[in-house]
Amino acid sequence: MTTPLRTLIVDDEPLAVERLQLICARLEQLNLIGTATDGQSALRMTEELSPDLLLLDITMPKLDGMGVARTLAKAGSTSMPAIIFVTAHEEFAVEAFDLAVIDYVLKPVAKDRLTRAVDRVLERRQESTADDDTSQTEAESEWAEEFWVPHKSELKRIATDQIDRIEAERDYMRLHVGSRSYLMHQTIKALEARLDPGQFIRLHRSHIVRIDRIAGLKHEGGGIWHARLNDESEIRIGRTFLSKAKKIAGR
Repeated sequence: MTTPLRTLIVDDEPLAVERLQLICARLEQLNLIGTATDGQSALRMTEELSPDLLLLDITMPKLDGMGVARTLAKAGSTSMPAIIFVTAHEEFAVEAFDLAVIDYVLKPVAKDRLTRAVDRVLERRQESTADDDTSQTEAESEWAEEFWVPHKSELKRIATDQIDRIEAERDYMRLHVGSRSYLMHQTIKALEARLDPGQFIRLHRSHIVRIDRIAGLKHEGGGIWHARLNDESEIRIGRTFLSKAKKIAGR
């Protein structure tokens, strides 16, 4: 049996702490070692107790959850605890995963949802133990391998290799994955910077496409070009992006 994760709850709301304590008591994967009500206390207790896992609220007075995560990351400790953000605010998801947190659970927390998050922590620990070299390579990759997007009452993991194309809708990006799509709050410029240019190409000010989903390029005359995708849909190529598009066809 896997050794239970030594877990620290960090939240300034007594009712939220009590709810998490009750759930943690029902999860054999967890061993609750303490609670903290603010970011500074969380850092002190983390240093003293060396927990394996923080169940960390984001919105707290003075030092918030983001600040705690950044401080621990900057410390660069090999024993840095895994972090699951537990919050009522979904708008911090993008920034949270940039800090390499394991999961992002929305309040009110359900036992099955927290269980899935804890299982992800355990999977990461097993992967790290099994292959340290592979884990180091993944950690050093400069390109995003996954995105987390709001879906119904939780956040859903979308691997970048599942994405067919991305379409801008004002301040949101629509990730098209097969017959489904998901909205993500981020600018297209910021999202483009996180995607591997060997796999994705921007064809228009409002469109990014996975390169292997492009079946061909079509010239309509008058300098107008379209990219024809594998599903037979077409996307007009902006003049600014035409030269890059032609390079994938060796022109």
